[in-house]
Amino acid sequence: MTKFIAKPATVLSGDLKIPGDKSISHRAIMLGSLTSGVTQVHGFLQSEDALSTLRAFTAMGVKIERNGDKVTIHGVGLDGLKQPSTSLNLGNSGTSVRLISGILAAQDFDSELIGDSSLSKRPMNRIINPLRQMGAVIEANNGKLPLKIKGGQKLRGIHYHLPVASAQVKSCLLLAGLYAQGETCIHQPTPTRDHTERLLKGLGYTINIRNNQICLMGGGKLKATQIHVPGDISSAAFFMVAATIAVNADISLIGVNINPTRTGVIDILKMMGANLTLSNRREIGGELLADIHIQSALLKGIHIPKKLIPLTIDEFPVVFIAAACAQGETVLTGAKELRVKESDRIQAMADGLNILGIKNEVLEDGIKIRGGELQKPRGVIHSHYDHRIAMAFAVASVRCKHAIEISKVDNIATSFPNFALLANSIGMKITQF
Repeated sequence: MTKFIAKPATVLSGDLKIPGDKSISHRAIMLGSLTSGVTQVHGFLQSEDALSTLRAFTAMGVKIERNGDKVTIHGVGLDGLKQPSTSLNLGNSGTSVRLISGILAAQDFDSELIGDSSLSKRPMNRIINPLRQMGAVIEANNGKLPLKIKGGQKLRGIHYHLPVASAQVKSCLLLAGLYAQGETCIHQPTPTRDHTERLLKGLGYTINIRNNQICLMGGGKLKATQIHVPGDISSAAFFMVAATIAVNADISLIGVNINPTRTGVIDILKMMGANLTLSNRREIGGELLADIHIQSALLKGIHIPKKLIPLTIDEFPVVFIAAACAQGETVLTGAKELRVKESDRIQAMADGLNILGIKNEVLEDGIKIRGGELQKPRGVIHSHYDHRIAMAFAVASVRCKHAIEISKVDNIATSFPNFALLANSIGMKITQF
């Protein structure tokens, strides 16, 4: 296992090109494989999670050529996937498992999905139950991996009300709906990231969206096209917070995805007083992009609005670092979903903040953080093999006067392989051992 030593860094400057969006990279491989024709993907994120998806479709007979972040997919159509010779190992990628399950539930062959020890602890009943309502036959280990999906089932469209806002569950059911007889409609309590819907439209599939209801009819076709993957706002968030809390910072992040279902982190930081502006807004392939300019600012604690939670769900670990450096108290409630990510992110962040001397109170569905001065660490911060926990505490080094040691950072490769390299290029001081 590797670790970070993150040393103090007070001055940050420069321009950064953020790697491709992980959510879109996953979906580009999946839907590109199901088109009839050749799909070109530009800006594909070369992370372990996205590569797990790519390898899974290669194992199901799809010819995929990759040259760096350029990927060429020779689509086999909705019904052209072949039975893999072994179990599909999705590593650490919850997105891969949940979305691919919707596709595999409709195939005429049996399949099995497995993952690493972390992924094997994550709950899957949230997709298993509605897929069973559609006619899928799935065996699971008490609602967890491995999943055994029986082929040859005829799926039927359903109207499903998501009990908790979740883009992964929504996307899983929409992908299953491509194969289902009749109409599949997903009702979500609040908006969630809509990359699946945007990409389906971009590939020529008819999808109807009205308020928080998304519907499609099964039996259509997907048309091959060019897909351009913008910079990942979840990755950009680490540098937004780093520049905001640093003593002297002036950085720009180039070509970041500002899809309105993903910009909760920008809204929260602005509410806290961040000096953050967007420019050069443009649209590429149905997704919105902008350049983001951030300078140092004095932050204040806030009550985070519940409507922003689904739009910020992956960015909360680093938002907690911003809260730790703010004046006053920041309160988050209604975010129980954070307890079933790659780690229990509420408890993992609270434990790390305790090591840095930041007062906090863990709630069942959130946390209260009292901002203050980061103290000399009272031990090693444990990432719990969670890439976002590791990167969040690396960001804390720009406001801590002492080096921070973070253990078990290997899983950063799942989402942001060159994080330390980019961080150091703007003045941070991260060494990996």
